[in-house]
Amino acid sequence: MAGETAIELKGITKRFGKVVANNKVSLKVRQGEILSLLGENGSGKTTLMNMIAGIYFPDEGQIFVRGQEVVIRSPRDAYRLKIGMIHQHFKLVDVFSAAENIVLGLKEPGRFDIRKVAARVREISERYGFDIDPNKKIHEMSVSEKQTVEIVKVLYRGADILILDEPTAVLTPQETRKLFAVLRRMRDDGKAILIITHKLNEVLALSDRVVVLRKGEFAGEIETVRASESLLTEMMVGKKVALNIARSEPVRPQERLVVQGLNCTSREGVKLLDNVSFTARSGEILGIAGIAGSGQRELLEAIAGLQKVDQGEILYHNPKNGETENLRDKTPLQIRELGVRLSFVPEDRLGMGLVGNMDIVDNMMLRSYRAGRSVFLQRKEPKDLAQHIIEELEVVTPGANTPVRRLSGGNVQKVLVGREIAASPTVLMAAYPVRGLDINSSYTIYKLLGQQKERGVAVIYVGEDLDVLLELCDRILVIGGGRITGLLDARSATKEQIGLLMTKTEGVAV
Repeated sequence: MAGETAIELKGITKRFGKVVANNKVSLKVRQGEILSLLGENGSGKTTLMNMIAGIYFPDEGQIFVRGQEVVIRSPRDAYRLKIGMIHQHFKLVDVFSAAENIVLGLKEPGRFDIRKVAARVREISERYGFDIDPNKKIHEMSVSEKQTVEIVKVLYRGADILILDEPTAVLTPQETRKLFAVLRRMRDDGKAILIITHKLNEVLALSDRVVVLRKGEFAGEIETVRASESLLTEMMVGKKVALNIARSEPVRPQERLVVQGLNCTSREGVKLLDNVSFTARSGEILGIAGIAGSGQRELLEAIAGLQKVDQGEILYHNPKNGETENLRDKTPLQIRELGVRLSFVPEDRLGMGLVGNMDIVDNMMLRSYRAGRSVFLQRKEPKDLAQHIIEELEVVTPGANTPVRRLSGGNVQKVLVGREIAASPTVLMAAYPVRGLDINSSYTIYKLLGQQKERGVAVIYVGEDLDVLLELCDRILVIGGGRITGLLDARSATKEQIGLLMTKTEGVAV
């Protein structure tokens, strides 16, 4: 029944070696309630939810489900208790249909009948307002459709306690509104819903209560109707944080990078970029918006010399000598020496630019190493840079000589972004630089990008949060299906305009 306690944690503690991820955390979630879980990077949010979902096992404490103490040793135990977790990165088999993914791993009595499964999926969809074709293959689906499959999958298994990790990270504003409507219907049906998110405006719009963690401990809770973005931020960080992005006007903007008719194709023959053209100017932040997988990554990698280009030109106007050079004919090393920097933060943060087994100082050196030079004997400058980044971006680490693989994902990200900004680029491309970062660290990065712009750098920023794109950028380029679908003035554009352009597939001239 609505209002009854669905799940309760008492004194939950989880350690990883000497690191205490959660320390004596207690909280309750009621049936018919949406609870948001907030906290900075490394505050223990995902670890705590993973213990409810059976992925981790607590070292201390108790878990009660519907008033009964339980032991959750595996995701299978969680499913038996009607607990389901929808992870940020989907766990689906691309070549299977929605229905096949939904029942994958289930043991059902009698002969397997995909038609009965499809009928049950449609029944669940109609009940909550999902839009899903049970027979559609996963590889044919949009990001929001894949997320729908993940949610229906846990509902099919009977879950009435749902955990969602960053559910709107890759959704358009229109898709987000649809998801929120579905979640409210599920809440009204008596489901208990826990959401991990960094988007405070969404917390205020959707949840009933908010629980805040700070440094692995319970920092407080508040009913959403009494909360504000500034109050929630103060609870997370432990001090007041200014939540404003100071956007200055571009000063004497000049063409720095001109991309003309860019076409790229994958090894499998799939068109990744289709006739992409745009201009990035000095002293300006050009935002790039689009649904995940629309070609943002391939575009930046093509400019950086990491992606093969079939057709087109990438013209760089060098401010040092006034010459124009085509980057398409250059190696990544030659491009970097011209001052074009790529700070790309993919899901595998250690897969591009940083070496996990090396410490922060040695990772600073990677950008300056050349065959035949004795740079590895000159450690003072890289060490000073590493220490500066640690202090400026508040990297949580025992010291500059700590292996990068021992840092949390958010802190790895700070090291990578900080190193690229410190290289004094003329073009800085930052893809998802705040992904996974808490709000305090995110605003530090926004400030640094703004400072680069004021120094005359041409900044290209790829982001997921449309509110930030509208506040931070001067112009916003929208990409959909590898094509440019629009170019907007960020000072007058709206989220709805960007969202509509994100779902378009036909390209436009900009």
